[in-house]
Amino acid sequence: MLLAFDVGNTNIVLGVFRDGKLIQNWRMETDRQKSADEYGMLINQFFAYEGLKTSEVKDVIISTVVPPILYTLQHLSTKYFNRRAIVIGPGIKTGLIVKYDNPKQVGADRIVNAVAAYNKYGGPLIVIDFGTATTFCAISEKAEYLGGSITSGIKISSEALFEKTAKLPRVELEAPGHTICKNTNESMQAGLVYGYMGVVEYIVRLMKKELAEICGAEKEPVVVATGGLATLIDEGVNCIDHVDKMLTLEGLRIIYEKNKQAHNRVKSKEPSEYILE
Repeated sequence: MLLAFDVGNTNIVLGVFRDGKLIQNWRMETDRQKSADEYGMLINQFFAYEGLKTSEVKDVIISTVVPPILYTLQHLSTKYFNRRAIVIGPGIKTGLIVKYDNPKQVGADRIVNAVAAYNKYGGPLIVIDFGTATTFCAISEKAEYLGGSITSGIKISSEALFEKTAKLPRVELEAPGHTICKNTNESMQAGLVYGYMGVVEYIVRLMKKELAEICGAEKEPVVVATGGLATLIDEGVNCIDHVDKMLTLEGLRIIYEKNKQAHNRVKSKEPSEYILE
């Protein structure tokens, strides 16, 4: 089995693959203070609850946008699974040509999502990840990662309103069904949810125009959304073609398949990241 970690600023999503098929996944809070042993015990409990055996894990792959937690998970991999983890970063084979000014600045999650979406839907593509931050990524028909946009996530915007104002409450993120609202809670929900839908539609429209200028207008880009709030936003926009919640985990599996032979030639089990090119 393959154990995949997708580490975001808010949550860690874990997935277990057997023979290339995702058989189970879990979500837990990202906590920089937790030790490898604490994470190890949690994962042991997840496995036990689902009737899985940790001894069946043959490889571990990690994608993280939280550098301080990387060593913890690498140590966890060697201690609890006796495996040296593959870490997503420059130097890892992805099948993409990264056109960013400095490829090392591209978040690992953005690359992993792009790999999965391109393998599943082809190109050109726009991939939207509704995480702590919301990212928009453009991929050409030739598997070129062209770049994208980053904005604050809807939860960050909601928390900012609550924390930076004296009287506005914390609200549930749901669409109230109208924009002329008669109470504060619904007024905030309308502004947050519908305003965010407008952001998504506008950026996607501009990206499609730019992709046509860069790649030609022969094929309409496929728009794929992932992340915890993808379904909420998809309900109010017409620009998203597919919502794929497991996109990042699937991308990790694909990248693992591309790198497992080279990884297996590495005999050392000491926690260390692949050398960046």
